[in-house]
Amino acid sequence: STAKGGSISALVPMVSHVDHTEHDVSVIVTEQGLADLRGLTPKQRARTLIANCVHPDYRDALQDYFDRALQHSYGKHTPHLLPEALSWHQRWLDTGSMQG
Repeated sequence: STAKGGSISALVPMVSHVDHTEHDVSVIVTEQGLADLRGLTPKQRARTLIANCVHPDYRDALQDYFDRALQHSYGKHTPHLLPEALSWHQRWLDTGSMQG
């Protein structure tokens, strides 16, 4: 669920490049647990991933992002805060850690 000694979360709000679409992924396993994503909507997938697979150091931040995206996102089916979606990556580039 993390890399580079915990400075990178493997699960983030959005990525700039996707090798596998959400429709290609059925199950995700990290050392935190397993998320069975079969038959789930995008919002259900997000909740399941946060609850079962995100490292505890990042869980609150990702849950906060998701909660705010649910309230303020234009696209409610797959909620994102576009000005903030890739900020985790930029924070890592600027500071060496995705943690805020």
